[in-house]
Parts: sequence; C-alpha cells; structure tokens
Amino acid sequence: MKRYQDERERMVTHQIARRGIKDERVLEAMRTVPRHLFIPEDARTVAYADSPVQIGSGQTISQPFIVALMTELLEVRAEHRVLDVGTGSGYQAAILAELAAEVISIERHPELAQRARKTLKSLGYQHIKVVVGDGSLGYQPAAPYDRILVAAAAPATPQALLDQLAPDGRLVLPVGARFSQHLEVWTRKDDQFIHSVDIPVIFVPLIGEEGWSG
Repeated sequence: MKRYQDERERMVTHQIARRGIKDERVLEAMRTVPRHLFIPEDARTVAYADSPVQIGSGQTISQPFIVALMTELLEVRAEHRVLDVGTGSGYQAAILAELAAEVISIERHPELAQRARKTLKSLGYQHIKVVVGDGSLGYQPAAPYDRILVAAAAPATPQALLDQLAPDGRLVLPVGARFSQHLEVWTRKDDQFIHSVDIPVIFVPLIGEEGWSG
C-alpha cells in the first residue's frame, strides 16, 4: 500500500538518516522491508513510529533507529553468514537478509518463531532459517558466523557467542543492568577480542544459560 510506502520513506528520512545512519545499504534495507507486516494487525497504525512496539510474549520489535544503528555497527557484507539472536517478529532477520548471504535466527518462544517463519516465508525470504533455542548459547550447529547481532540485553557478553565468531567476525549486542544497557561491539582477531561501547539503550532481557535467569 502506498500509505505504508510513504510512512516507510518518512521513517528512513526523519528517524534514521537524520540521526547519522550513513550506510546506503542499511538505508535501502530499511526502505525495502515492510515493517508493518511484522507487527500485530491491531498495532499497525504505529508500525513506523519512532518507538518499539509490543509483539506478544513480552517481546518487542525495536525502534527503527536502533534496528538501523545495530545493523550499521555490524558492518554486514553480501557474502556473510549472520546469526540473529532473538528473532521476535522476524523484522531484524529480514533487514539482515537484505544485506547477507545467509541468516540463522534463534528465538526461545516457539509461538514467535512460528509466526516469524510464516511472515518471512510470505515475503519470499529463502535464505533465513528460524530455529527455537537458547540464544544466549548461540547456535552451534551452524557456527562459525561472520556476524552476530543480539536483540536482547545480556548482563555480560556471552562467551558462547564470542566462541562462535569466525576470524574477523563481529558481534553487536546490548550489555548491562536489567533496565539500562549500552551497545557493545566485539571484533575477533585470531583468539583476541577487541571491543568498544556505543550509545545507552534499553532492551528486553536475554534469558538463558549465559543471560538472565528469568
């Protein structure tokens, strides 16, 4: 629908590009993916608002700017294999799939995983695999990954995720207290890890063996 196309363009122009996101591939992905289709029908009037949106099971779809920022920080290239931790609605996986060769997305809530699979399939994404499991442990069967993005907050960076990074791999995730975190960027150089800290954020907790207990 043209209405949603116009809203998506305004989202990219006013919420994302004006705040400093410069990677043209990221901006084009945000223009392309129909965010409203990843949101419950009764909330689609706010699909392109400058805020997160509830999607059920106590989870949210992140604010558009945060999705774009984390994706830009990840520095995804066309040949990359990406692990997306915290599938949720599947929106972030779709954005990553616009940029990467393959996306593995892991979700601990089976009902969200199933809904995301259905949405992604309806949009024709063939190179996204959605699995159910403990995202704090990554997804070892498909490791290593060139890039890992985590859409839930950990009390500390899970060692399992660092271990599943390929050489020169990159990990972006929120780390901190339950209700206050910062985005962290980790890069693997051989067996060494370099990390930096970006903006303050608030995410739902990463529940799991190497995350929060519940």
